[in-house]
Amino acid sequence: MAKQGILVDVSKCTGCRGCQVACKQWNNLPATKTKFSGSYENPVTMNGAYTKVKFIETVENGQVRFLFRKIQCMHCTEASCMAVCAAGAISRADNGQVVIDRDTCIGCKNCVVACPFGAIGFDEETGTSGKCWGCQDRVENGLTPACAKTCPTGAITFGPREELLARAKERVAQLQAAGKEAYIYGETELGGLGNIYVLDAKPEVYGLPANPRPATSSLLGNWLGVLVGVGAMAVAPFWMIFRNKEEDVSTKPGVGVDHDA
Repeated sequence: MAKQGILVDVSKCTGCRGCQVACKQWNNLPATKTKFSGSYENPVTMNGAYTKVKFIETVENGQVRFLFRKIQCMHCTEASCMAVCAAGAISRADNGQVVIDRDTCIGCKNCVVACPFGAIGFDEETGTSGKCWGCQDRVENGLTPACAKTCPTGAITFGPREELLARAKERVAQLQAAGKEAYIYGETELGGLGNIYVLDAKPEVYGLPANPRPATSSLLGNWLGVLVGVGAMAVAPFWMIFRNKEEDVSTKPGVGVDHDA
């Protein structure tokens, strides 16, 4: 099967969050407690959500401008989450989408920490990680993912990755011909992302890493090896380091955590 994915054209996104609501409804995700953070973006983290819309406030020529970006699993070719999963709960579907088997997940949170896009949340009630799985149940029955189906502006498109990439290049050329800034994100990053963005500002403006690097299984192996080598007394300080890293990732603005739908 040809690799499939989603193209998100931020220049067409109005921040309506229809994709966010549709995703929650289709996947039967419960409402999550949240709080006002001084931004329209909500919820604050990806816990309890598979996608959300990030709100970025910028000032151009003295005028406030809102930028929007749909946050979801990028279905990386070089998927860090797969590399560090201690239980082997993360695999790749026939169409290239990366999925988590929540029945196999042991809740180690390695994937949450390793994801360079902050796109994986953690469900405290079930003790498992969760993320976009490309609506495999819909796709296998000839339907498009819920987010793409519901988008009113055509900012989200589902299809074969090569076709999406060609469409992205055409769109970038149109925007640049009109004198606007435009970039493709996802063509080569991490071996090529399953989900691609058309951006109208540099990736950093949208909270995307300019040069993401994959985590590897050796990272997990080295970490476990250190614990075995130095004994149980090392557990506490190392756990504090990893916990702090996780908290930094889950609360870092623009890198994937979730607010409420």
